[in-house]
Amino acid sequence: MASLKFNNIYLNDWLTISGPLESNSKLKKIDLKMDDYYYGAKTFEQAEAKMQNVVIQKLLERNKLTYGDIDFLVGGDLLDQIGATNYASINIPISLLGIYSACATFPESLIIGSMILNDRSVKKIVGVTSSHNLSAERQFRYPIEYGAPRPHTSTFTATAGISTLLSRDIGKIKIESATIGKVTELGIKDANNLGAVMAPAAARTLYEHLTDLKRPLDYYDLILTGDLGCIGGTIFKEYAYKRYNLKIKKHLDAGCELYVKSQETYSGGSGPACLPLVLFNKILTTNKYKKILIIGTGALHNKTFVNQKCTIPAIAHAVSLEVE
Repeated sequence: MASLKFNNIYLNDWLTISGPLESNSKLKKIDLKMDDYYYGAKTFEQAEAKMQNVVIQKLLERNKLTYGDIDFLVGGDLLDQIGATNYASINIPISLLGIYSACATFPESLIIGSMILNDRSVKKIVGVTSSHNLSAERQFRYPIEYGAPRPHTSTFTATAGISTLLSRDIGKIKIESATIGKVTELGIKDANNLGAVMAPAAARTLYEHLTDLKRPLDYYDLILTGDLGCIGGTIFKEYAYKRYNLKIKKHLDAGCELYVKSQETYSGGSGPACLPLVLFNKILTTNKYKKILIIGTGALHNKTFVNQKCTIPAIAHAVSLEVE
C-alpha cells in the first residue's frame, strides 16, 4: 500500500525567502526577499546554501527555539549531491536526513518528517528545501550567459528557500495522510518538456491516493500540483481522465500560479521551492480551502542520462492537508 495515515501531526509554522523575480509575482505574502541572485555570496550555489541557512535560523528564532529543540532536519535541493542542503547544514548542529526527489522533495520532507514523528520520543522536525534559477540552469541545461533559446514547453526554475516546522503540537494545519509515488516513465526524452514528463506520475499518484484511502475526487477542496506548468497541468487533467476516468475540476498548478504573464517564464515555474512558495504565500493566505491535496512532481533525470539520450523518469508524492 502506497498511502499512509497520520495521527495528530501538524505543520506548525513555515518561513520563505524569495528571489527577485518571485518577489514581484502573484504571491500575496513573503517573509524575506533577495535583492539579487547572489544574496551576498560569491556564487549562485553558495547563495542557495545561504538561503537555506537563513530560513532555518529565522524559523527557529520566530518560534523561540534553539538547535537543541529540533530532533531532525529533513530536506534537499536540486543540485548535485544535494549540495546546497549539505553546505547549509555545516554550521547547524541538527541530525540531517538529506533527500532527493527533484521538484517533489518538499512533500517528501513532510512525509518523512511525519513518519518520524510517529515515534513518541521525537518532538520537533524542521524541513527545508530550495531552488535557484541560475544554479539549476547551468546544471541541467545551459548557463543563461550562453543565450540558448527555450521552447514554450519549458519552465522557469523558481529562486526561493523554504523551511517548515513539524510536531505533534496542535496547530491550524494538520498533515492527515500521504501517498508515496512510484517512478513513472512514458518514453519522453525532452528535458525542455518536463511538464509532460511529470504529468502521468501526478495522475498515477492521485489515483492511488484516492483508491487506497477510498475517497471520491470531490473530497478535496483543491488539488495543488507542484510544477507541471500551464502546459503540463493541462496534460495532467487530460491524462487523469483518459487513463483513470478522473474528471479533475478543482485543480491549480503552482508553476502556473506563480508568475505574471509579463515575466515571460514560458510554461510557468518549477523547482522544489515552487510548490511550497505558492502554497504558503498564496493558497493558504486566502482561507478558502479546508482540505488540500498537494502533489509534488519531480523529473528524476540528470545531465549524464539526458546526454545519453535516455528517457526521463518521474515521480509524484502527495500529502493531504487539513486546514482549521
